[in-house]
Amino acid sequence: MKLTKSILLPVLFGLLSISLFSCKTKKLAAKPVPAPTVKETQVVTKQPETPPVQKVEEPTPIEKPNFNFKNVQFEFNSDVLKTSSYAILDKVIAEIKKEPTAKFALNGNSSAEGSAERNMSLSVDRANSVKTYLVNGGLAGSNFTINGNGESKPIEDNKTEAGRIINRRVEITRN
Repeated sequence: MKLTKSILLPVLFGLLSISLFSCKTKKLAAKPVPAPTVKETQVVTKQPETPPVQKVEEPTPIEKPNFNFKNVQFEFNSDVLKTSSYAILDKVIAEIKKEPTAKFALNGNSSAEGSAERNMSLSVDRANSVKTYLVNGGLAGSNFTINGNGESKPIEDNKTEAGRIINRRVEITRN
């Protein structure tokens, strides 16, 4: 039997490809398979958790109210407040509202003009005028004590008009 070139060539190619394939598989089969690697596990000992440091906020200092009000002035021979006293009394109200349970003395004073009896009555009326203003501003009337000093506690000389004007006053002090 005579093989022709046309048949022989494809047969040779087929055999060649089979032999190449088989060589490759032999090489793959002959290669040693690496052993599976064991992952090392790291033992971690858990430290006890420390709580986060808490920032301690400093308490805001409480502003101490200013209760030293001495410049509440009045008209001559009257318990009517001077208009310049309204701003002072508004500050008094704001300060007392910071500590609404505090107790205060309203000390009325007068200049030396007129009789001692009239000046005593006038000083009490002046202290009551201040109390009315403060109560109308929202403060509790029970927190105020009325004292009339008349002309007995001047802070300026009663011989001058400037001194007498300053002595017509109510001083607010904390009890």
